[in-house]
Amino acid sequence: MTGTIPTPDADPAAILPTLTGPADLRGLTDRQLVQLADEIRETIVHTVARTGGHLGSSLGVVELTIALHRLLESPRDRIIWDTGHQAYPHKLLTGRFEGFGTLRQLGGVGGFPRRSESPHDVMDGGHAGTGLSIAEGLAAARDMRHSLERIAVVVGDAALMSGLSFEALNDIGHRQTDMLIVLNDNEMSISPTVGALSKYLSQVKLSNTWQRSRGLWDRSVEMIPVMGELALELTQRLRKSVVSFAVAGQLFEDLGITYIGVVPGHDIRTLEQTLRSALALGGPVLVHVRTQKGRGYHPAERDQVAFHGAALPPMADTHEARQAGRTAATPAAKTEPTMTEGDDGTVARPRPEKTPNYTHFFATELVALAAEDRRVVGITAGMPTGTGLNRLQAAHPDRFIDVGIAEQHAVTLATGLALGGMRPVVAIYSTFLQRAFDQTVHDVCQNDQPVVLAVDRAGLVGEDGTSHQGMFTLPAQLQLPNLVVASPKDEQELRALLRTALAQDHPFALHYPRDPGFGVPEREPAPIPVGRGEVVREGSDVLLVGFGPIVHRAQEAAEALAEAGVSAEVINARFAKPLDRELILDRARGKRLVVTFEESVVTGGFGAAVLEAIEQARLTDPAFRDVAVRIVGLPADSFIDHGSVADLRRVLRLDTDGLVGQVRESLAALDHTRAARRTARASA
Repeated sequence: MTGTIPTPDADPAAILPTLTGPADLRGLTDRQLVQLADEIRETIVHTVARTGGHLGSSLGVVELTIALHRLLESPRDRIIWDTGHQAYPHKLLTGRFEGFGTLRQLGGVGGFPRRSESPHDVMDGGHAGTGLSIAEGLAAARDMRHSLERIAVVVGDAALMSGLSFEALNDIGHRQTDMLIVLNDNEMSISPTVGALSKYLSQVKLSNTWQRSRGLWDRSVEMIPVMGELALELTQRLRKSVVSFAVAGQLFEDLGITYIGVVPGHDIRTLEQTLRSALALGGPVLVHVRTQKGRGYHPAERDQVAFHGAALPPMADTHEARQAGRTAATPAAKTEPTMTEGDDGTVARPRPEKTPNYTHFFATELVALAAEDRRVVGITAGMPTGTGLNRLQAAHPDRFIDVGIAEQHAVTLATGLALGGMRPVVAIYSTFLQRAFDQTVHDVCQNDQPVVLAVDRAGLVGEDGTSHQGMFTLPAQLQLPNLVVASPKDEQELRALLRTALAQDHPFALHYPRDPGFGVPEREPAPIPVGRGEVVREGSDVLLVGFGPIVHRAQEAAEALAEAGVSAEVINARFAKPLDRELILDRARGKRLVVTFEESVVTGGFGAAVLEAIEQARLTDPAFRDVAVRIVGLPADSFIDHGSVADLRRVLRLDTDGLVGQVRESLAALDHTRAARRTARASA
């Protein structure tokens, strides 16, 4: 990278420009460390004054960053920066001083950790609350591989309040994962943090009002006729629990996480001593560090909201402005997850099944793959039986993880496992995977990790109704970079696609329904080339393109159309992303009509992708000028109520008869339109 900015007030004896990496920090004296901290702050303020950026949070963690890099051996040891806007000192200490002047500029140093920039950046970040799950995944991968790297994560007090962080803390405490959690508590997120946890993390004091009034309250309660004594006992128990909760660190201790703190965050030696002791302990350890946001730049210390970033107020990048803040005072110093089995615990009426369902074939194949590859890990969010992963639990308990009803954590944990060299498979119902959309985008896809999302119950689910139909996941996923999206036409192809997913190096979403299989004879599964569809029936008049098991009904529809004199060709797309454009366009050329079939919302879905491909080809190839496209699937803008899957398909015209009817109606509409055009031309 280019774009060097000399630090203001440059000194020939400056330390920061001479550092080649974190290892150089270990040879510095206490005096030099203080000087280095000043130089880091000078560089950050000078750069951000020109480029903009997240100033306050980075200025607050300078000493903490130095201490961590002196103790840990990055990149062998892994340091995760939750959110990532506090990572500017980390970037400066890991070889990016020369290019730091290009911060947030096109082609320059990124404003958040980026794995493409440096091996010291563990993950591509930017959203708050992901660090704990990523760190646990890395630690779990380390333990499964029997390696020795240390895992540390720095999380801010605001990020700690996200639901994902609580999901992770609960799981970390339950599993006793060996890792270091550094809580960077500056008592100020982007705006003043609100809520009970913020008060809990600040200096906890019971008010004088509480102390004075409790005796009066006790006497008043005790005077209640008959129930007074019992009411007093209950009141005192409640007060005791409140006081216990208010004790610093009690929440973490109750979760099974060793709590150490509060530690002054700008004293490098104290930080080093505390963090060294914490790293020597077993299990999860949280070190509560109190820092000052914006430290070293007086305007940022006074106005922590405005100087958070990334659009900053006008900055006076002067030596005096930075010096003004140097005299500022340093601030003073589990229950097991609930498991839910089956479809939300409901009791479904018995359904006769000729063959096992798709979940059975998925789980059986996953167990076989896990026996072949020790990197394979199965993750469920509180539904081991419903997703079939209880079979993996029985066969390979050391590579089965149930995080409880915490879909967001499941997906981000999987990203951490993948970053640690494992091959995680996250099995979640389509309707519940909606909860983890941000994690799919920000963690799995942005980091381009080989996480397999096993999307169970894709399509119509049936009697559970509007909340459970798996109809929205496919369109949501098709827009995401790096993600492969596939669905099999039958149960044997499901086995092959699962092997495909684990044989490649990108995120992979495998959609399959609740349905029983078709009784297809067993065959040896082999990986299928990514993005390769197949022709399952030849035809000359219309082209039917299906995604998923609806291909079987497309074939039945083609047979019915043939009896009416319409020759229909059928393609099994297999992949909605990447789409086999070459095959579809080749077979669509010269056809009267292309009809796409999917059991998903039609807006932005598989059919829309086929339409886009044909419309693009239509611009340059005359052979497509008269090819019409009809998209058949679940209607948009309405939820689908409960009922048996067979009844719903009949009502929605997605059964074989309904598909035939929609194709014939489309052909009739085309004939009518073309006849009208001929009449108009004849009369012109």
